[in-house]
Amino acid sequence: MPSTEDSSAPGAVTERRAAERGGRSGEASACQLVRLEKHVNVTDAVLTLLQRSPHQRVYAVRNGSGGWIDVTISAFVDQVRRVARGLMGLGVKPGERVAVMAQTGYPWAVVDQAVWFAGGVSVPIYETSSVQQAVHVLRDSGATLALAGSEKIVGKLRMAAARSGDIPVFRMGSSADLDVLAESGGEISGDELEQARRAAQLDELATIVYTAGTCGPPKGVRITHGNLAEGAANALGLTTDILGGDESRTVIFLPLAHVLGRMAQVMCLHKGVQVAHSPSVRTLQEDLRSFRPTWIVGVPRVFEKVYHEAEVAARSQGRGRLFEAARTTAIQYSEMMQAQTDDVGPGPTLGLRMRHRMFQRLVYPALHERFGGSMRYMISGASPLSTEIAHFFNGVGLPIQEGYGLTETTAPITLNAPGATRIGTVGRPVPGATVRIAEDGEILLAGPSLFDGYRGAAEPFDAESFDEEGFFRTGDIGLLDTDGYLRVLGRKNEVIVTSQGVTVWPMPLEEQVRMNPLVAQCIVVGHARPFTGALLTLDADVVADWSSSRGLGVMSLVDAAKHQDLREEIRAAIDRANTSVSPAQAIRDFTVLDIEFGGYSGYMTPSMKLRRQLVVSDFEEIIADMYSH
Repeated sequence: MPSTEDSSAPGAVTERRAAERGGRSGEASACQLVRLEKHVNVTDAVLTLLQRSPHQRVYAVRNGSGGWIDVTISAFVDQVRRVARGLMGLGVKPGERVAVMAQTGYPWAVVDQAVWFAGGVSVPIYETSSVQQAVHVLRDSGATLALAGSEKIVGKLRMAAARSGDIPVFRMGSSADLDVLAESGGEISGDELEQARRAAQLDELATIVYTAGTCGPPKGVRITHGNLAEGAANALGLTTDILGGDESRTVIFLPLAHVLGRMAQVMCLHKGVQVAHSPSVRTLQEDLRSFRPTWIVGVPRVFEKVYHEAEVAARSQGRGRLFEAARTTAIQYSEMMQAQTDDVGPGPTLGLRMRHRMFQRLVYPALHERFGGSMRYMISGASPLSTEIAHFFNGVGLPIQEGYGLTETTAPITLNAPGATRIGTVGRPVPGATVRIAEDGEILLAGPSLFDGYRGAAEPFDAESFDEEGFFRTGDIGLLDTDGYLRVLGRKNEVIVTSQGVTVWPMPLEEQVRMNPLVAQCIVVGHARPFTGALLTLDADVVADWSSSRGLGVMSLVDAAKHQDLREEIRAAIDRANTSVSPAQAIRDFTVLDIEFGGYSGYMTPSMKLRRQLVVSDFEEIIADMYSH
């Protein structure tokens, strides 16, 4: 694919900061490695791989008996072209919007490229969206055709389409469905297809991705071919060690309507990394064990669950003390290795190294097997990861590379790269990106992956979203350290100021409380109140194990929320978290809710972010009661 490369050192970070402000303002940037020519689009890299390595394995699909069938780039592109012709036969023209609502899977990968080969603009809709949410996306995007996965999704999307101008809806959830779609393109020639594929250039719209709506109605984010293609090309230069060589393979289980999973898939296809899909958390463990990925992209909740499940399993097997010793050793080992790398402390002592070596034989292999046994790296994004969990997995030999990005940045704009990782931060800018900290602490961003503005905005680069230099206002508050690593403190609109004038950032406290395996979610409250409080929800699976191990049977969440022994464990977790803040900022009271926030409750986004404002609004009476004592 035509491009030019900068001669600067790959990923080199330059930094300009106001030292007298202790990192409160400043800037860090990384040299852009790849600049693509204006006439290319996101499909060109796919054809480049096809020409270079026609037998390269790029996908894997289940064989029906627990194994996997390889899909080469030749077979994939052939199928993409047939489906693209089918879409053109159904009336899709360059620039027209095609909505896609389906579970994560191989058909999604085919359809995504087929829409672009047909010159269209894809509009993903989360499979968990309600009919009304789907109506909003269909109407706002101007979609003229919709594709649906499972039978349940077909019914939901057809109801939404009927309220949005009778948009036609077609099945795409299986190979047979894709073949039916392809049948509509019998009259489309290869030249017509190629003309449609080449219609879009680098600065033209490729997809409209709707935000999760944590702080209001979802907004349509306009992402261009350049955001995807040039963003992927530059990020690939930073992730070479993670992606590896020809044997590199991953399982994508994030929703492909989410920009993180989508960008990961684009990068893999451009690089030639083999991808398998896992459509449900219920099948994820089995898929990891059978496919044995070398790396994965996940969200913190996935890693938290594995961490807590391992702890619970060890206790149920009578190995609780052994696991605790192994856990402590892994964390200490990782912390001392990082201190040595950062030149702020010695490396692990001889005794620690010996204990670590022992647990590498006795305990850590079981954790590796939970991820398939071949895992080298894991990437975490979408929301903050606990430093304790990060150090634990790093010490076990399963390093988690945490990054930071938003839908508006087409996924990661900072990343902790192998060999340049600082746990507790979200890394340094990816090649081409610039991170700036404003005077008030807000994180401002610029780079080739930065979006083209919001759908329907009169001025794409409006003053509310961008500053006078074109930097995107994220709404997040952060700090840059002296080496250009970014630390995210929380959302600007989520800071709590008590009636006593005490400022509290809820995110770090919530992370630490969630370290107790009983806790599923923690929401710190207290704005304009006399002190800081918290709402908590419980993990039903862990509660069941906890109660059974105490001879109490399988306890319901309603009973567990009131059980004194369990509440004492929660209190201990809160006391532990409180040691990280001043007494004035500490959580003084808490309420355990007897419901879960997952599934279709509406309180979590598909990428497992908490809709904090909705929770606080819906549970206002319970919060008020906490302060009435």
